[in-house]
Amino acid sequence: MSVRVVVADDQEIVRTGLTMILDAQPGIEVVGAAADGRRAVELARRLRPDVCLFDIRMPGVDGIEATRLLAGPDVDDPLAVVVITTFDLDEYVYAALRAGAVGFLLKDAGPALLTQAVHAAADGDALIAPSITARLLRTFAAAEPASPAQPVEPLTDREEQVLATVARGRTNSEIAAELHITLSTVKTHVASLMAKLGARNRVEIALWAYETGRKY
Repeated sequence: MSVRVVVADDQEIVRTGLTMILDAQPGIEVVGAAADGRRAVELARRLRPDVCLFDIRMPGVDGIEATRLLAGPDVDDPLAVVVITTFDLDEYVYAALRAGAVGFLLKDAGPALLTQAVHAAADGDALIAPSITARLLRTFAAAEPASPAQPVEPLTDREEQVLATVARGRTNSEIAAELHITLSTVKTHVASLMAKLGARNRVEIALWAYETGRKY
């Protein structure tokens, strides 16, 4: 069964290019495309795609607001949103992640990384462009004093290990290989971390790790 994607970018050539790249990949189908955030939200709510791929800078409703409307804290049934942009600016990335995005890519990432990000989002993983992951999280954790919620139950030693790998941007498969555990065990630990930390996705787990001062 193909991963269904909605693409939104205000530049037609970019929107068409992303659509062509994704449609050429086995197991991915672009089911809708929009030139602005408002239309993207309408399409996504109607089509319920597996993944939304949104540009940040769009007229009217931008990609961050569109993400918040589809995946924000107040959304009961959030969609998986990957944000893609030309601009490697920390405030955009952080705002997108806080709005509920589960991935962040630059437009020069290339077809392979784009495809990986879409599949990761569909599988419940998060993929943030490797060049910005740790720098971004450390920068904002240091710049914005936070009072992160305490776990409802103490984390186990293994959960702390999984937390560290998630905070470094590892996928489930990479965590399984690094910790020498099965993929299903990784998923169980990630689900437990989300429950204990009150996190809605892997990105929020990573943010919690840095906001509590953990050093990886």
